[in-house]
Amino acid sequence: MREIEKGMEGIPHPIPRTVEEVFNDFKGRRSGLIKALTTDVDKFYQQCDPEKENLCLYGLPNETWEVNLPVEEVPPELPEPALGINFARDGMQEKDWLSLVAVHSDSWLLAVAFYFGARFGFGKNERKRLFQMINDLPTIFEVVTGNVKQLKDQSANHNGSSKSKSSAKSRQSEPQSKMVKMSPPSKDEDESGEEDEEDDEQGATCGACGDSYGTDEFWICCDICERWFHGKCVKITPAKAEHIKQYKCPSCSSKRARV
Repeated sequence: MREIEKGMEGIPHPIPRTVEEVFNDFKGRRSGLIKALTTDVDKFYQQCDPEKENLCLYGLPNETWEVNLPVEEVPPELPEPALGINFARDGMQEKDWLSLVAVHSDSWLLAVAFYFGARFGFGKNERKRLFQMINDLPTIFEVVTGNVKQLKDQSANHNGSSKSKSSAKSRQSEPQSKMVKMSPPSKDEDESGEEDEEDDEQGATCGACGDSYGTDEFWICCDICERWFHGKCVKITPAKAEHIKQYKCPSCSSKRARV
């Protein structure tokens, strides 16, 4: 039988169990919070009376919101939003107050999503997929402060920035060596090379452990078999890579030794 979560408003919600269900729950709550902090901001402002007790802003899975007291049970069924958002209402400029609530709302949404992930035993790949789906959406803070358009404008150049971030570690020593699986830069690189290169990197898997390419990890490519490896898997650090003119992975090195 499907578990049911009773929302603060008393309407039952099915408890999400899969990555897609948790993401849909996240999107519903996020939409409700954005409404409170943008289109419904006057109503939200009025409900956050500093004379009242500790109040929280709740986003609900059905894309609505409500300001309410925190739940009484300890520990609560779900992570709780920031307490006392109403107390700060009159002590700062409205836009700053809304931005502050937005930041705490973003944090709460992640907490709820990963609570469900932990509760229902999401593995490493499921957690990664969930975060990537969440990360493709602008944060509530970005929406409330109006930074979304600016971020989208920057995304045109983001291929270059993400590529430089993701491949900088695997290409730090490119001037001294050929640690990159891709072809050398050509005159057409600006038109198509960067996109193809990034796709190639992102599709790579470690020849040692088999895990997929990660932008926050140091990788190195064998110049013989052209396979990618985590630096940690082949015991090569970025500092060591600086002094390697031609890298041979353990497998290729052992083959040459036998010959």
